[in-house]
Amino acid sequence: MTGATTTRREQILATAADLFARRGFHGVSVADLGAACGISGPALYKHFASKDAVLAEMLVSISEELLTVGRERVAQADGPADAVARLVEWHVSFALGRRALIVVQDRDWSSLPDAAREQVRALQRSYVDLWAAQLRLLDGTGGPLSLDAARSQAHAAFGLINSTPHSGLLPDGAMHDLLAGMALRALGVDRA
Repeated sequence: MTGATTTRREQILATAADLFARRGFHGVSVADLGAACGISGPALYKHFASKDAVLAEMLVSISEELLTVGRERVAQADGPADAVARLVEWHVSFALGRRALIVVQDRDWSSLPDAAREQVRALQRSYVDLWAAQLRLLDGTGGPLSLDAARSQAHAAFGLINSTPHSGLLPDGAMHDLLAGMALRALGVDRA
């Protein structure tokens, strides 16, 4: 969300993600958010109905983006191993580039309004199932994975990759290679 084409709304979302990640959703007031964006707190209401609406749009939009780009990556793939490699690549790049959003998603999930929480859950289930479908197509040692096993593998890979806000001790390029390599090995995909 950078560059000359960044809208005020995008700026507010990016700033809110950083502030919420540092101080928690409840530790940031509308006035704090407005000040960090260079506007008054009440001016924030021109763009969002409430601070809750900021959080909702932030977490719904990242879930939509993960799913949309994930589907594109799978559509471009040459078989399930390539699809899983592309999904890992995408998710690692996302996690390294959006650490604040991962912290907010993890810590402030319970602050989401009910409708947004259900929307995020549905999007996340679809994203998990996108991964699970490809994992089930891989030729495993005991035959095709059950859906529950494939979903469990996907969740375990997300846990590894989404550890970046806490485990990212290396420069981003090295961290990317480390996480992608670990995730691919854990999922039984040969990177070569």
